[in-house]
Amino acid sequence: MNSSAHSPTASAAQALAAATPAVISVSPTSGSTAGGTTVTVTGTGFTGATAVRFGATQAPSFTVVSDTQITATTPLGTGTVQVTVTTPIGTSNQFVTYTYVTTLAPVLSSVSPVSGPSAGGTTVTLTGTGFTGATAVRFGATPASFVVNSATQITATAPAGSGTVQVTVTGPGGTSNGVPFTYTTAPVPTLTSVTPTSGPTAGGTTVTLTGTGLATASAVRFGATPAASFTVVSDTHITAVAPAGNGTVPVTVTTSGGTSNGISYTYSAAPILSGVSPNQGPTSGGNTVTLTGANLTGATAVAFGATPATSFTVVSPTQITAVVPAATAGPIGVTVTTPGGTSTLPSAYFYVSTPVLTGVAPPSGPLSGGNTVTLTGVHLIEATAVRFGTTAASAFTVVSDTQITAVVPAGAAGLTDVTVSTVGGTSNAASYTYLPAPVVTTLIPSQGPASGGITFTLTGTNLAQATTVLVGGAPAGFTVVSDSHVVVDALPGAAGPVTVTVTTPGGTSAPKTYTRVGSPGI
Repeated sequence: MNSSAHSPTASAAQALAAATPAVISVSPTSGSTAGGTTVTVTGTGFTGATAVRFGATQAPSFTVVSDTQITATTPLGTGTVQVTVTTPIGTSNQFVTYTYVTTLAPVLSSVSPVSGPSAGGTTVTLTGTGFTGATAVRFGATPASFVVNSATQITATAPAGSGTVQVTVTGPGGTSNGVPFTYTTAPVPTLTSVTPTSGPTAGGTTVTLTGTGLATASAVRFGATPAASFTVVSDTHITAVAPAGNGTVPVTVTTSGGTSNGISYTYSAAPILSGVSPNQGPTSGGNTVTLTGANLTGATAVAFGATPATSFTVVSPTQITAVVPAATAGPIGVTVTTPGGTSTLPSAYFYVSTPVLTGVAPPSGPLSGGNTVTLTGVHLIEATAVRFGTTAASAFTVVSDTQITAVVPAGAAGLTDVTVSTVGGTSNAASYTYLPAPVVTTLIPSQGPASGGITFTLTGTNLAQATTVLVGGAPAGFTVVSDSHVVVDALPGAAGPVTVTVTTPGGTSAPKTYTRVGSPGI
């Protein structure tokens, strides 16, 4: 009987003990002496709570979220106090503390952007003071993820929401004032292209962004850097001035509907042009040169002076091949333009005038060659070749811009073209005649008086160009009648046979014999 009477009393005590509230933790654990900090109390047995106290002072307001969680607003206070929860069953007795600090509550001065989509996800920059040690950022009553960048800046990601809410920052000194942020139902902007897709690291390039939902743009960013400036042209177009930067970055547009996808934009280093090879050529152009340097990828133009190259090919970041345009003779600068800028190499290329030949002296010579001729003209100083027909001169010497001496190669009988080649091109042709050596077949009469005073006739071939007739080794007067006949003055001399030869630019004939006959004795 006594035992049965004791059992209900023990069960009631156990039930009472089980229902007594217990405080396990408080977050945050500190706040401003001015109170007003929103604190989350975690524990058990909170259902039906009638009071939350910080020390002996009741919280001015609290909300029982569940049997294990209460949110409460701190009252005024100082020092470190115990946080307790009271329910109809009793008051918690765990020693969980909250510390009042004299740190000032953070002050929020602005948020950017001031709106975003109801789905959340907008990156918002909070500006103000007292952000060090911030423990919470809220959009209305909803916590946001955030990063404290400095005592004056926080970057937060807006949670989902609707309407206009107050953004607040909570720190050790309390909770800041609120700054409004508006959730919109506007569509998230979409970017489809960025033109051009690259520019110099110094920035300053005007870029056209194409897409949809751009009309309410509040920011254009190149990576994390805001555009130097931007203009909304229409709902589908924005022009923006690229800021300075490096590498490849995403370009994004932020509107009241959110932030767009990113389109890549590449910062290109300025080109450096260091050489042109060959560095000279004809005024007519058409030749191909190789430009060397650095950062040449993406070249958009190559110019010789103010004239664009006829064509060009980017071979690598260090090499471009270009076809030279026509221009007047003289030095000229070469310029390469890329998205990264422009590089000019002054007087890097020299236009050379085409050579002009005016004469060849002597104008003829033997088939065997080996004789030296003098070529006259203009623009001969850069001569790289002298040709007789298609055969190169055996040797040549540039005497001046107007004269070259050349050793004639062997050739076939007849006229041939003599040309001079330079980097400026190949000259007009001047005529040179290859002459066969003269041949004397007969000498009539073959004898005459030792006193001279008569003539004899030579017949043969290739006699028309005769320059000298030697009779007994001495030059004799002569008359060229035709290519096959020459009349020669017989020279006086001692009786006896003497040799007769004919010399032309083609050579000297084989000797024929003429006999001087003495006067008969009396």
